[in-house]
Amino acid sequence: MDTLLAALPALGEAFSLILHPTQIMYLMIGVVLGLSVGVFPGLGGIAGLSLVLPFMFGMDPVSGLALMVGLVAVVPTSDTFASVLMGIPGSSASQATVLDGFPMARKGEAARALSAAFASSLFGGLLGATVLTFFILVARPLVLSFGTPEMLMVTILGLSMVAILAGRLPLKGLAAACLGLLVGTIGEAAAGGGLRMATYDVPYLVDGIKLVIVGLGIFAIPEIISLLRQDGSIARDASLGAGWMRGVRDWWANKWLSVRCSVIGVLVGVIPGLGGSVVDWIAYGHTVQSTKDKSGFGSGDVRGVIGPESSNNAKEGGGLVPTLIFGIPGSGSMAVFLGGLALLGIDAGPQLITNDLSTTYTIVWSLALANVFGAGLCIALSGGIAKLTTIRFTLLAPFLFMMIAFAAFQSRQSLGDLVALFAVGILGIFLRRFDWSRPAFLIGFVLSYQAENFANQANQIASFKFRRGMAEGLEYIFSPIVLVILAVTVISVIVGLRQAKQILPEGTVATGKKRAPLIFLLCMLAYTVTAWINASMIRMTSDKIFPMTVATVGIIALCILLIRMVRASEDDPVFADRERGGEDAEAPHGLWATLAWFGVLLVLSALLGFILALAIFLVAFFRLRAGQSWIRSLILSAAGIAAMCFIAGTLNRDFPPGLLQEFVRLPWPLT
Repeated sequence: MDTLLAALPALGEAFSLILHPTQIMYLMIGVVLGLSVGVFPGLGGIAGLSLVLPFMFGMDPVSGLALMVGLVAVVPTSDTFASVLMGIPGSSASQATVLDGFPMARKGEAARALSAAFASSLFGGLLGATVLTFFILVARPLVLSFGTPEMLMVTILGLSMVAILAGRLPLKGLAAACLGLLVGTIGEAAAGGGLRMATYDVPYLVDGIKLVIVGLGIFAIPEIISLLRQDGSIARDASLGAGWMRGVRDWWANKWLSVRCSVIGVLVGVIPGLGGSVVDWIAYGHTVQSTKDKSGFGSGDVRGVIGPESSNNAKEGGGLVPTLIFGIPGSGSMAVFLGGLALLGIDAGPQLITNDLSTTYTIVWSLALANVFGAGLCIALSGGIAKLTTIRFTLLAPFLFMMIAFAAFQSRQSLGDLVALFAVGILGIFLRRFDWSRPAFLIGFVLSYQAENFANQANQIASFKFRRGMAEGLEYIFSPIVLVILAVTVISVIVGLRQAKQILPEGTVATGKKRAPLIFLLCMLAYTVTAWINASMIRMTSDKIFPMTVATVGIIALCILLIRMVRASEDDPVFADRERGGEDAEAPHGLWATLAWFGVLLVLSALLGFILALAIFLVAFFRLRAGQSWIRSLILSAAGIAAMCFIAGTLNRDFPPGLLQEFVRLPWPLT
């Protein structure tokens, strides 16, 4: 009671600061900036905060906080546009939304999916702020109780969602997750610096492959290519469908699901470094497991949007706990946020809670108010923006190619980014074609670093404690929190495997001949074996044990699938192939001819630089592929280049240079 009485004056002071007209103005500016940045896949909160960081020095602390918090709050809301309308994860926290949001858009229910998502985000943000108002006073002991074993178990809990997303063949889901984990280990190991799969004279791979590139390659490129081959609109019947009020009613009908997932978001977000990686998958898994009728998941169930989106914004509030109490950033955007606090003269840490509780509550409730503004703005815009799904996709595709190439380049400012994007895109196309779970692959990739890092740390500390005594070692490994999370994980896997056949995250896929699926499986097996051999050559045990263990599991799963392929008939689900039936098989345009357009853009970028390549690509695409007149082709191309230059200039971002720029000095934006 004394703690609560001490908090009330600070809460009142925070509200008086937040509701001042000047602070609301700065909050709205941040919301608009966050919305503008968040709608572009791959940019996200880090790019947005980097944009406003130079202006923080010398600003009034409350105004600066309002600007930064407004931007941070709305990015997890606005990135839903890309996830629903294009099937592209707007950020790592909106991956699960793609599974049901994009199929809804394809059925002409884009406005319904968007409004349900924004209503869920709004509620999650408000509930998160309410819980945090009281939780932040007692959060310190909880955060301190999460050591390395506990964080490892939460990571494993996130990986257990693979069981739910495995589809008809759990072994395919397991193998895809192992492949994602192995791709995530590429590069320099964190423990001893050993190189995994980067020893073949490819310097680009030393730093590994970035999440932006993998997310765009695994989801964006396959979906764009598939839609472009159809030569229609995203919505199959070219209609917008139900308006935003129906989505709000959907949220209200599932309000208790939203409550549960919001609480999951807060609790997982509190754990440093994990929130954005696992929270949407855990929320999606809970949504599926707590629903009786599971037949619609993966093909357009609105509950598959409400669950993850409720947790996303609540997770942002939870992420503030370690950031503010300990000065430990829970994500990349929170790391930049800490830098902004330092520029404003605010030192995050225990003293902030003890000596300046009003500033803490100002941040928490600015986040809640920004959620209200952001969600309201997004709901108001959802009907208009959803109309993009009724436009002929051939007119949208070149702009999407333009955006994902630009976004991928920002990960490392190297032409290698474009090569990696194309390579991962081809892998994504094959995973989609042969019905290997892309969500399982992405879960594995996202959690690879955390899983290896926490496993190595836990092993080192446990070894030391076991040397001191068996009881001390067992107490460290099997703490009460670890046992609870372990029980939840085991139950999740068992229930998930039972339910997996009812959930088809990639939809129904026809079966075909043996040859193509068999060749792809052999390619996956060859890569996995190569990764095992490569890891075994590393001297330090800590650097090789994780990839070797994962590769061993992957090899076993793939060998069992190979035996099944050899023995089964061609109508077995193991021979799933989209090119043998359905939309892809009936598409008027071929797969490789369509993909070649994107390849041409990347090759021209490497030769001429991005803007010159883009000019040639856009004009040629609109004239030859879209069948537009010369005048309209030139107008659309000029509009695209102007938009690209405006975005890059505003965000102070560079374009990919080509060989031409090494020999000829050109002005911006041709440089």
